[in-house]
Amino acid sequence: MGSSLVSVLVLAGIAIFLILRLRNVLGTREGFEKPRVDPLNTQADAKAKFEVIEGGVDHDIVDNVPEGSDAAIALAELKRTEPDFSVIDFLNGASAAYEMILMGFENGDLSEVSDFISDDVEEAFQSVIDSRKVAGLTVEAQFNGLRETQIVAVELDHDAQEEEIKVRFVSEITSVARDTEGAIVEGDPNRPKHQKDIWTFARPMGSNDPNWQLVATGA
Repeated sequence: MGSSLVSVLVLAGIAIFLILRLRNVLGTREGFEKPRVDPLNTQADAKAKFEVIEGGVDHDIVDNVPEGSDAAIALAELKRTEPDFSVIDFLNGASAAYEMILMGFENGDLSEVSDFISDDVEEAFQSVIDSRKVAGLTVEAQFNGLRETQIVAVELDHDAQEEEIKVRFVSEITSVARDTEGAIVEGDPNRPKHQKDIWTFARPMGSNDPNWQLVATGA
């Protein structure tokens, strides 16, 4: 056996050894490998959510409110008592509810969002809608997207057994109000405007119902 052949066999052996070692360290990609989890997917399996090591930083909280703030402390308590609660899931749901409720109000029809708003808020919204009808005004509105969604306060009322989260929304909408003859009396169809709102969502503590209700609005 020539020296060149021996060298080839030795190199081949080393290569096989390194490949086996690499597989042990990195693992392998199988045909049924689990897909990557989209962090914004509210339907992701609960087991795929961010797991917090005992005493570690909960990024689900600190990525959405300042670390050590009153809101962060309240959210940590909420998550201890309700392990299925997720801040990012809540914000996604609140953003979707904001668009639905805002457009329902602008278009003068709250029937599809009635379950998501408290009786007091629905009464206030409906009063404005009725006033527009009496004045002969119709509104044409289009939602152009959210520019900001930020938790500004979290309150856990143990006496009332209620939890509240206050959220600041900045959205862009195009809205015009027309009179009975179709003339524009407010707004501009060619100039979107920034809408700023602070909405408060609430639900009973420990409720099995994951849905929150809009209980207060402000700017």
